[in-house]
Order: sequence, then C-alpha cells, then structure tokens
Amino acid sequence: MVCVRVHGSSCDIMANKKLYFSQRQDKLLNSSRRCFMGKIAKIRGAIKQLIADKEDTKQVFIILEALSGNSGLRAFKRFKKTANAQDILNAEKPLVEYLKDREWLESLPEGSLGRAYARFTEAEQITADGLTEASVEGRQEEREMSAAQIKYHERQRDAHDLWHVSTGYGRDGLGELCLLAVTWRQLGNPGILVIILFGYLVSRKEAPGLGIGRAIIEGFRLGRLAKGLPGAHWEHLLTQPLEDVRTTLGIQTPRRYRKIVDATPDLQTAGYVAAE
Repeated sequence: MVCVRVHGSSCDIMANKKLYFSQRQDKLLNSSRRCFMGKIAKIRGAIKQLIADKEDTKQVFIILEALSGNSGLRAFKRFKKTANAQDILNAEKPLVEYLKDREWLESLPEGSLGRAYARFTEAEQITADGLTEASVEGRQEEREMSAAQIKYHERQRDAHDLWHVSTGYGRDGLGELCLLAVTWRQLGNPGILVIILFGYLVSRKEAPGLGIGRAIIEGFRLGRLAKGLPGAHWEHLLTQPLEDVRTTLGIQTPRRYRKIVDATPDLQTAGYVAAE
C-alpha cells in the first residue's frame, strides 16, 4: 500500500493564496502611492521654480508630462481624423524648418501670417526652435510613441508662437495664461489647468482689480470656438493674410485681454506668472 501524506488542508492552501494576493496588492498600492507622491513633489517643485523664474520653460514641460496621463494619445487620435493629418505626417520637411527660414518668411506678402510671425519673433527676440531644448530638458521619462506621434507632439510644441500670433495673445504673463486656456480647449492636457490655476492665483494677488479671471475665462471660450488648431496646415497658412487665417480657424478677437493690455502698458512686469 502506498501512503500519500498531504501537507496542509484545502483551507490552509486557500488561506496562503489569500495572504499572497493580499501582500501583492499591498505592494502594488504602496508602489502607486510612492509614484503619486513623487509626482506631487515633482509638480510642486516645478511650480515653485516657475513662479521664481517664469523664463524657466523647462518647468512647464515637467508639469505637463507629469499630469498628461493619456491626454496626448487622445489628442493625437483626434488629430489623425482631421483632413490635413496625412499630409502633415507624410511631409519630409517639419514645420520648424519653415519657421527658421527668415529669408522665406520675409519674402511673404505684407499682412500674411508668415510676415506677422517674423515680426513677432524679432520683437520678442526668440527663435523658432527655442522650445526644443526646454522640452528635452523637461522630459522626465521616455514614453513609447510611434514616429507619427513624436512628429505630432513636436509640431504642437513648435507651433506655440504661431498660436500666439494667430490668436492675438502676447507673450506677457496674462497673454500666456489666456493662450494656455485656448490650448487646453484644443489639446486637453490637465497639466495646463494646473499652470493656469497657479498663474491666476499669483496674478490676482500681485495685480488685483484688472479682470484677469475674466480674460482667462474668455480664453477658454475662444479656445472652444476655434476650429482645429492642432490640425492646421501652418505651412500653407503662413502664406495667407493673417485676418483670413483667423477666419479660417474660427479665431475671435480676445477683447477682455486687449482691454487689459491697453490699460496696462507695463503688463510684462505687472506680476503675472505664466508658461512661456
């Protein structure tokens, strides 16, 4: 006769399984908590740096990356459904190369978006690829993305100042906050809302009574009304009259912002904190 000894009852086995899965769940929860707290600390540090120096654009990208979630993928999927998506993704020459070509921009007709962009970058003493270095420095982790996704995200970054010119928002602090409101409506990254919130709180404290909140709310409204800025064929629009571009993209005049700018000549040093 062969005797088989069973070590432990079925109840013991079930108890061990429950203990194993409980410990595994605790480890996952603790890991998630550490990850979450790490992100909070990273965001808080970036906000402090941005408040101390609003030219530190790297901090903006740190915040956007930390809070983006899958908003970038959702925005990319929306972009792929636009009429210009395939032409843009298949183009051999990226948008930034057009924006860096000063000679070509200067050859465009007076009143065109391209000429207005050239005047804008000259007056602000900025370059077309100025955000590239900041975005690389602000990258905290590598994400798996297709070549098409990378091209899309780089295009949105490089088009930032075209959005300035097209919408009429300046690079002063309030203009940046309002443009971020437009950008959130178009792209949906939650990190944008965090930057707007902290920028608004600091702005309201240091420059009260100017209607900053109403101007930002107007930015959200105008962003909702605008027609597909992420999918805009900027290479073509650069050659077109600026007013026609605004009509095509459904961009309306930011009246509340303009009212504040006209009443506050030294807006840049009025205490506003925003993303560059």
